[in-house]
Amino acid sequence: MSNDTSSNMASGVKIHPAVDAGITPAAPNFSGGTLTCQCATNPVTVEIKSQVAHNHVCGCTKCWKPAGTLFSQVAVVGRDKLTVTANADKLAIVDPSATIQRYACRDCGVHMYGRIENTAHPFHGLDFVHTELSRESGWAAPEFAAFVSSIIESGARPENMGAVRARLVELGLPPYDALSPALMDAISTHVAKARGVLQEA
Repeated sequence: MSNDTSSNMASGVKIHPAVDAGITPAAPNFSGGTLTCQCATNPVTVEIKSQVAHNHVCGCTKCWKPAGTLFSQVAVVGRDKLTVTANADKLAIVDPSATIQRYACRDCGVHMYGRIENTAHPFHGLDFVHTELSRESGWAAPEFAAFVSSIIESGARPENMGAVRARLVELGLPPYDALSPALMDAISTHVAKARGVLQEA
């Protein structure tokens, strides 16, 4: 597919409901809100007591995403800023063998947060959350698209990837087939320090 054709098709590509109509910037001094699962009664609620960071759309097959969307939207917050405030008994870990322990509602299936218990992991201490589950507006805007190629593993057509990437660029979400360069640098820095290769500046 030519670049021109991809660009022409891009505007019709649906990425995620939170970004398809354009990206809303963060509100100044935003201090958090409540995430609620999709159960009509007795929903799980999670309180977030700060702004999130590294918000992005993700194409991996592990993250929860709304039905019919190509990408999930996920951000991180310090685990000390996250508290389950209602119906914690409905939460279960989706895949105990995964690096990120994703806690989902047993009834509606929505992932409420993901936590890394391995203290040696570069992202230990950060919880992964979906801000679209909040009624509050003002959360940090998504900054990039991660694991873009992985949407093929969820059923996206390979021949449409040019249009998908063109739409991401159009939205201001640079597409990567891993994480953003800043996060990849953070991972490598953590590993290098742990191995003694890199000393503190």
